[in-house]
Amino acid sequence: MTLDIVARQNEYSVYKLLSSRYNVRRFSKPIIQGGYTVKKITAILAAAFVFMFCGTVFAAFPPVPAEEINPGFVYIGPVGDGGYTFMHDKGRLFMEAEVPGVKSRFVESVPEGPDATRVMETLVRNGSKVIFANSFGHMDFVLETAKKFPEVIFMHCSGYKVAENVGTYFGRMYQARYLSGLVAGSMTKKNIIGYVGAYPIPEVVRGINAFTRGVRKVNPDAEVRVIWIFSWLDPGKEKEAAKALIDAGADVIGMHADTGAAPQAAEEAGVYVVGYNNDMSNYAPTKHLTAPIWNWGIVYRDTMKQVIAGTWKSEQIWPGLKEGMVDLAPFGKDVPDPVKKIVEEEKAKIISGSWDVFTGPVKDQQGVVKVPEGTTMTDGEMLSMSWFVEGVKGDIPK
Repeated sequence: MTLDIVARQNEYSVYKLLSSRYNVRRFSKPIIQGGYTVKKITAILAAAFVFMFCGTVFAAFPPVPAEEINPGFVYIGPVGDGGYTFMHDKGRLFMEAEVPGVKSRFVESVPEGPDATRVMETLVRNGSKVIFANSFGHMDFVLETAKKFPEVIFMHCSGYKVAENVGTYFGRMYQARYLSGLVAGSMTKKNIIGYVGAYPIPEVVRGINAFTRGVRKVNPDAEVRVIWIFSWLDPGKEKEAAKALIDAGADVIGMHADTGAAPQAAEEAGVYVVGYNNDMSNYAPTKHLTAPIWNWGIVYRDTMKQVIAGTWKSEQIWPGLKEGMVDLAPFGKDVPDPVKKIVEEEKAKIISGSWDVFTGPVKDQQGVVKVPEGTTMTDGEMLSMSWFVEGVKGDIPK
């Protein structure tokens, strides 16, 4: 396990920690409460590597029969949220269908606090041999509970702390964002694509860059204009930003936010939209082109198979398109077959390993080559990405 691989996983995680502690989700300026600027967050992310699992190899756990695993899922939100937790629960159901004999249970709306410990302890005492916790803020409570039950396996989504019985998982969403950019770039008529961005942190910047790389691959004249809303989940801000971008001339909207508000705004205005996290065509029945989506069931299924086989051991995993962890939602009815063909061809290149989204040459907004031809950005470089690629119109607040 290299430092780059470990590093990539934790960029969002550490930022979310700061979000919960300093209330940045309610902050509407490019300076984060508590004096945490984007620059400081990047420094904290780098410092966090010191605490990451790197180089240590843990032993495999003994096998557990499928009927005795009884995996327990601890969700931050309700399963009916239509987004993040909804997709995790969809993954849980996928796991049950894929692994005969495994029956799971879940507890929804578990806050990132001491209640998480109580919930996990209850699940273990009721027979769960594996626990999945799907929010970064559950991290320390996962570690605390894991110490009490060393014979139980814990899997934590988006965290960076591990132990002999604690592993972590996330995915390479930037690959799917690139593919969705191919669609957006093909469908714009005005060559102006709007993008609703949550926070100016590397995770979001990387996604915008990947999306723009896709746009410019098929349409070198197109540009992607970014508006920051400084929130992960704020339907009002998301819709307002989408409307502002549409008023400024955008005829396709992209997004990195949690609700269907931006797709709703696009549908109302009669412009195309690329959703996120889940298939958001319900919010834009006639204008939804596709969406980069999660398939958490890949991790849940594979973890169960490892536990049954006695091969599970603590590690930090980051599947992508190749493993099916990320993908695209079904294409909208207006997406023509030639565009679908381009997407499939580019997807095949990524899956084969012959090329990745940030394989050079890659230029920044000023036209300066940041990634030379014949080289590919490392995971660590993507983690710390703090610059826009050529074709993006907007600033990254420092």
